[in-house]
Amino acid sequence: MTVPGERPLVAIPVFPGSNDDRDAERALAQLGADARRIWHDEPALPAATAGVVLPGGFSYGDYLRCGAIARFSPIMRAVAAFAADGGLVLGICNGFQILVESGLLPGALVRNRAQKFICRTMPVRVETTDSPFTGCATRGQVLQLPIAHGEGCYIADDRTLDQLEADDRVLFRYLDNRNGSMRDIAGILNEGRNVMGMMPHPERAADPLMGSSDGLVVLQSVVSALTPAAV
Repeated sequence: MTVPGERPLVAIPVFPGSNDDRDAERALAQLGADARRIWHDEPALPAATAGVVLPGGFSYGDYLRCGAIARFSPIMRAVAAFAADGGLVLGICNGFQILVESGLLPGALVRNRAQKFICRTMPVRVETTDSPFTGCATRGQVLQLPIAHGEGCYIADDRTLDQLEADDRVLFRYLDNRNGSMRDIAGILNEGRNVMGMMPHPERAADPLMGSSDGLVVLQSVVSALTPAAV
């Protein structure tokens, strides 16, 4: 638990093949979080963990399916328990894939429509601010965020998609849908609204020198949600 005046501890599990963990750590730290990278074979999250960010990359070389092996890492049992208790969990790119493979989010992420790896900055629209991940954004705000994935096409059956829409759980949509995701979905929430997965990389858009600082809107929302107001 974070008390007023303390920096919220955000755990960043690192898997073999993760490559965006340091970017996430740096961006979260500059926003006031106590960001700590932890190795995937740890059986528990650090004491006083306030939030978890599963970073992008290519865990286990993306063998079998993206995220399919990482879901069995010991730390994921702790992450699942943390989420079940209402803890905030954000999965970015490969982190989103791991959350889907773990059953913490519905649907699946499959090969891009063109069967090619896509790496470019894309316009993404904020669909709802009713979440701890978009509290600092405005509804309809367009963010310029980079994507870098080969299996980022989000799919689900019509019933699941309709439920996501009805529950206001589609967090982001692509305005230029290059990977073929159903209904242009770029990010979704779980039923409890405390677990979110997104394919775009906010940590790669955290400084003007990176081409965009729009990702700070997402990461600042997380840090603000985890930081108790001073009494």
